[in-house]
Amino acid sequence: MATFLDVYTLSLNKKGEELCGDTVKIFKTDQKTTLVLSDGLGSGVKANILATLTASIIVTMLRQNAPLKDVISTVIGTLPMDQSRRIAYATFTIVEIDHATSTFRVTNFDNPPAFYLKQGVIQSLPVRIENILGKKIKFSEGTLEKGDFLGVISDGVLYAGLGITMNFGWGWKNVAAFMTGLFSRRIFTARSVVDGVIAKTRALYGGEIGDDATFAGILARTRNDVMVFTGPPLDNGHDYDHVNRLLQFGGRKIICGGTTANIVAQYLKTEVVSDISTLREEIPPIGRLPGIDLVTEGIITMARALEYVKNSDDDLANIPDDRNGAVMLARELLLADAIHFLVGQSISAFYQNPLLPKNISIRRTLIEQLAETLRRMNKDVYVDYC
Repeated sequence: MATFLDVYTLSLNKKGEELCGDTVKIFKTDQKTTLVLSDGLGSGVKANILATLTASIIVTMLRQNAPLKDVISTVIGTLPMDQSRRIAYATFTIVEIDHATSTFRVTNFDNPPAFYLKQGVIQSLPVRIENILGKKIKFSEGTLEKGDFLGVISDGVLYAGLGITMNFGWGWKNVAAFMTGLFSRRIFTARSVVDGVIAKTRALYGGEIGDDATFAGILARTRNDVMVFTGPPLDNGHDYDHVNRLLQFGGRKIICGGTTANIVAQYLKTEVVSDISTLREEIPPIGRLPGIDLVTEGIITMARALEYVKNSDDDLANIPDDRNGAVMLARELLLADAIHFLVGQSISAFYQNPLLPKNISIRRTLIEQLAETLRRMNKDVYVDYC
């Protein structure tokens, strides 16, 4: 598809509870992105189990391409009703987005309606209702184009302010108006919208969270791609083939490693120029090359960047406020949606652990750890060895 689906979720636990009673599960294939939000009845451990069970059933069946009606019937048939209140043990919202057509479908069972903003303006989604096993299931459809936003919530978001600043809580319309206000400023990520709504929800609760509150947002936007070329290739006769691949890459271009940088410099018939202002006691300075967005030293810088990324919780605010190679590399990786690692396998004796086999390099280990960490942050990561 022409746009990238930026997905981000955030929850507030009810006061005194270690576990959230809401669960969000996301899975992507080449054809489709699916998000499921389930709200378990009550709060704490029981609600968490119910929500997790509901979301897991839905995701598992959809992953096996089960018809949606069969999925819904299975969930409704599996989870009983609360006998005293005559309500479902867990509610759910399913969002499915087709990558080829950018069309989406929202399936809702007893959760608040979805928020659909087209170019920052709230839109009304037509609702179709079907009766499945005696339950009213609501369906809405639309198209998610670049700049559009789709958000789903648990009802704990709407209850914020109940009996404090608003008689009936924040309410759907007020949440929609607040999001429209956010989009009146420039919005670059789903996180900025979700963080804003959840921060307002927390404030309206006065810090005393009265119910589990979850917001999951999807922003269609331009995809941020990064290629990291690190390490000289095994066959130096093909060095320039890999340099060409880097230079022709459509996204941000990064080089990690002095030897790698020199290979590119030779191809460009220039030299790497060091920026001494970025030198730190334990981190070598960055370099400059025309057409390359960032040039750093290799092993030492990548190892420190890995620490920063691991400790960031996928939040740039948790990256140190410094201008050194490791910080700059960590920022590039966190800002990227997809990272393409082009890893040369020629091993420097200086960095090789003598206790390891020759085919297991420190560089390769670092890249594998970085890739694993970034994938856990829902980034697309590709590693090619050369």
